[in-house]
Amino acid sequence: MAGEPWEGRVAPIASPSPTYRSSADGRLVSLSRPSPGISAAAFLAHAHGRERFFWEDVRDQITYAGFGTAVNLLAWGDARFDHIQELARALFSGAALLEDPPPPALPRLFGGFAFRDDFTPDNTWSVYHPAHFVLPHYQLVQVGDESWLTINALIPEDEDPAALLPDLREALDARYEALQAESATNGMREQPAAPTDVNYPLSYDAWAEMIASAKARIEAGALQKVVLARVSELRFRQRVDVDGALAFLNRHYADSYRFLFEPRPYHAFYGATPELLAKVEGETLTSMALAGSIGRSADARRDEALGQQLLRSEKDRHEHEVVVMSMLERLAPLTSQLEISPQPGVYKLRNIQHLLTPVRGRLLQPQGILPVVRILHPTPALGGKPRRPALAFIRESEPVPRGWYAAPIGWIDYRLDGAFAVAIRSAVSQDRRVWLYAGAGIVAASDPQQEWKETALKFRPMLEALGVNDDH
Repeated sequence: MAGEPWEGRVAPIASPSPTYRSSADGRLVSLSRPSPGISAAAFLAHAHGRERFFWEDVRDQITYAGFGTAVNLLAWGDARFDHIQELARALFSGAALLEDPPPPALPRLFGGFAFRDDFTPDNTWSVYHPAHFVLPHYQLVQVGDESWLTINALIPEDEDPAALLPDLREALDARYEALQAESATNGMREQPAAPTDVNYPLSYDAWAEMIASAKARIEAGALQKVVLARVSELRFRQRVDVDGALAFLNRHYADSYRFLFEPRPYHAFYGATPELLAKVEGETLTSMALAGSIGRSADARRDEALGQQLLRSEKDRHEHEVVVMSMLERLAPLTSQLEISPQPGVYKLRNIQHLLTPVRGRLLQPQGILPVVRILHPTPALGGKPRRPALAFIRESEPVPRGWYAAPIGWIDYRLDGAFAVAIRSAVSQDRRVWLYAGAGIVAASDPQQEWKETALKFRPMLEALGVNDDH
């Protein structure tokens, strides 16, 4: 037996409610084993042409990857965060965890949310939902120098998990052997082929007009800040090299959160985002305020001067302060202790630097990651302030729907804890086409030309990862 019979143990999606659904028609059973010598790159290459998922956080030295689908969780509407929480709790509460796996190897959901709760899939985001999480059939976790491979499957409620242990172990061992062979032959990927066409649908004149309209709302007192985005579209002669793009991001943006959510083969959402929305471990909450940007320089003195210029910029400090104060207001009712630095620091990435204020707190009533995500999304760093008028302005002004851009992307573990980043510096691809998004925070002092240049800097990581050297 090579594990393949377990591939078919995915139940058809049932629909207990018009606003959420789960394919978990049965009991979850999970088995893990140590998996030394398996790289995440080889794991994903082995799964090419299947559903694939990836998350890496070098700060915590943690890498997660998955492929195949054991369970789908979907939700719609303004209660989508609560519905996913409910579905995840039901899935994990009855699970059979065989042979006492270490905590990192426990079953883990990968997924995220659309930027808007009333998101309707369009051509670009045709396979995505307002909320979509997948429990992979196989998952890999690497923590420091240790790694585990886990198989997740659904079985009938009346079936004894212990009786299935030999078959599960055989399937898991066979998969491990196949992954070892893949790891032995999987080397560094080449730079992907450049696209045949790079298009920016929004002209500079239209961008300037959109910003002028936003500033008029700000001057009238209807808004304090709003974040506006523009899009780049790439076309290739061959299928988009998602693996090559991820390899580039892993090499050059290792200080960002790298992710891949591919719920259908060759329909992938991926990126390298610097911004953590929230991480919850029991009572401990970690987050950040990230707003205000300036470029980098290859000259060390010039680069340091740019960082100091950012710290002294009244426009950028104001934009950042709006985000900090909003996060304080939203998190205070959830926490017994909240630590926010009184002054921002400078967070330097490969091609851009940001103002950063770390946030750390202790939750009053720990209920996992999703209640915190629900409260925070979208922060003024990606939406605006006040929230509702800003979201309304974005909807009426931006010509292209955001889909999952600037929305929460991450994972939920067996305890309902987890981590979510904000899905910026990202791309969504379908077969031979890719769409990229980049946004800028608009306040009263914003200049259209400078904001255009800022979005060009924010396009650059994904453009370079896809073989493009272009600032537009």
